[in-house]
Amino acid sequence: GINRYGHIILPMDEALVMLVVDMSGRPFLSYDVPLPSSKVGNFDTELTEEFVRALATNAGLTLHIKLLAGQNTHHIIEAVFKGLGRVLRAATALDKYCRGIPSTKGIL
Repeated sequence: GINRYGHIILPMDEALVMLVVDMSGRPFLSYDVPLPSSKVGNFDTELTEEFVRALATNAGLTLHIKLLAGQNTHHIIEAVFKGLGRVLRAATALDKYCRGIPSTKGIL
């Protein structure tokens, strides 16, 4: 089976972001990432949360993302996306100690 869970605290220069995922099949997003700026170049920074919410909802993820430190909007968003890739890789990695589905219900 897969690990199912993943977590990381990821630094990106002065920014520090914590991400935790459970591939539970129960969509939920806790997003506590205040961004100092509403734009990075032409990019509307509020779209970051919208993307993550759509991902959690459609993939059935329980996902927590929290900004622990940071002032540079670009660094914060970069940490969110790099962290997201890392936690999804960890959660989907095969667990050699787990056979079948890692759930007491037998489904995810």
